[in-house]
Amino acid sequence: MRCPFCHAEDTKVIDSRVASDGYSIRRRRECNQCKERFTTFETVELQIPHIIKSNGNREAFDEQKLRQGMVRALEKRPVSADDLEKAITQIIIRLQGLGEREVPSSLLGKLVLEALKNLDKVAYIRFASVYMSFDDIEEFTKEIEKLRLDKGC
Repeated sequence: MRCPFCHAEDTKVIDSRVASDGYSIRRRRECNQCKERFTTFETVELQIPHIIKSNGNREAFDEQKLRQGMVRALEKRPVSADDLEKAITQIIIRLQGLGEREVPSSLLGKLVLEALKNLDKVAYIRFASVYMSFDDIEEFTKEIEKLRLDKGC
């Protein structure tokens, strides 16, 4: 680690501990040349995989696009913005946890469906109707019946 004061490349770690957020390490360092001390933080860098669309095109993951799709499904539903953000964060964490460079859009769709199913059943059906391309009322009915069986109603 280069010293921010004299720009020497030789520094040593004096102390390491887990930062308050629990997801990073705080390191206290000292420059071997000028003896100045400074603090660094080390965090895990997980990449969000690119999305392979059904037509074969590849595109970078777009958190805003994910959020817009979920907001559209949740329109006028009693779900807080905090709950939505938690769901989006969980989807991103799951994508990062895969350790893949690319994932099919179908996997992302399934993660969104799962999140919406836990947030609001009506939003789930709204999203599913577009994602699964329902053609008629019969497909809606089948999906609603699956929800009823999952819930035990």
